Amino acid sequence: MSRFNENEKNISFTFNDISYKAKDGDSITSALFSNEILINRKTYNKSPRGSFCCMGVCYECLVKVDGINGVQACKRKIIDGMEIYEDE
Repeated sequence: MSRFNENEKNISFTFNDISYKAKDGDSITSALFSNEILINRKTYNKSPRGSFCCMGVCYECLVKVDGINGVQACKRKIIDGMEIYEDE
């Protein structure tokens, strides 16, 4: 069963240059999880990381949003057309 339906406002965004849908009002973390994206960055030694605490304490959710590094995905609302990349 899809999380998205025609009666609700859905938005689109890209993650690593691939298009996805999200519900209007979702956080970036929620939008990524809804699209089965669990890894949103890698450490300096290429160890994969994803959202952990989902309340802005652990900083594991960092992503690059519209050219800005270090954005906390769990605390930022997703916006239609947003371009998101793994944090560098």
